[in-house]
Amino acid sequence: MRNTMLALILACSTSQAMAGFDVVALGVHGGVEEGNLTSYLIRSNDEKLYFGLDAGSVLPGISKALEKGAFPQVTVANSAPYTPQGAVFRNLIGGYFISHGHLDHLAGLIISSPEDSHKPIYGTADTIGTLRQHYFNGKVWPNFTDAGSGLRIGTYRLNAPRPAQRFSIGLTGLDGIIYPLSHGGTPSSMILLSRNNESFAFFGDTGPDQVEKAKNLEAVWRVLGDEVKARRLKGMIIETSYPDGVPDSQLFGHLTPEWLLKELKVFEIASGGTGSLKGLTVIISHVKPSLKAGVDPEAEIARQLEKGNDLGVKFVRMQQGDKMEF
Repeated sequence: MRNTMLALILACSTSQAMAGFDVVALGVHGGVEEGNLTSYLIRSNDEKLYFGLDAGSVLPGISKALEKGAFPQVTVANSAPYTPQGAVFRNLIGGYFISHGHLDHLAGLIISSPEDSHKPIYGTADTIGTLRQHYFNGKVWPNFTDAGSGLRIGTYRLNAPRPAQRFSIGLTGLDGIIYPLSHGGTPSSMILLSRNNESFAFFGDTGPDQVEKAKNLEAVWRVLGDEVKARRLKGMIIETSYPDGVPDSQLFGHLTPEWLLKELKVFEIASGGTGSLKGLTVIISHVKPSLKAGVDPEAEIARQLEKGNDLGVKFVRMQQGDKMEF
């Protein structure tokens, strides 16, 4: 009996130690292309439900992800009465985090809301206020939330947890903590997700502290530095909107490769010094496409990041529909 109990304990411990995160990219661009705007799904790989990280494009991203085999658990046979796209959208997404109130981070959520199932939305008080007052207000769009003016349809339950305080995220099994960011005069935010003593960070739009005249990133790097020291941080998603060469006055609260590398140096110091970030996966998001012939900002940003990467981090650029395991 004692041997059986010990085996069960060891099996549970091993299972928790091996648990990680699945990330699916529903949208990766920072504007212009309306069907491919910033939106990711994440789940603990020992849980069923995903959690949405921004929602610029949702249904187009689910379709692309299904094409790429990112949801092998969903088939035509087991999706009824919905399509596979509808089954993922309604049954596998357990809520959303919206980092700030700009349209390219929530348009997909709004447009698809008439077909969604009941679920919570999390964000800062500013973001939740923007959703309630300026989007789901009965004028721009029907009020599919449980708050605000006019007829409340109640599909979404709006939540504004206190900054830097841990909260449970619906039925996803994840915990979250939200931290403020500065985005060219617009409040933005980062969420640190955790499960089974492992964590993952998702950044909304942010400018560098030096340009923003703020210390929000400095504070976030200290928090994530503790995660690195404790060997909990599995990866992060952060924006790099423009290639190097864009003047600081025209960044409008965004990062370039040069600025991201400078900020990651601050992160490295907070994490224990030289080499402490080696091997960390940093997913680059929110690249702004160009409509100019022969211009490829994505390739240029990737080249510039690698050229300056003496940190040993692993820069990754997911494409729409891609899935990664951490």
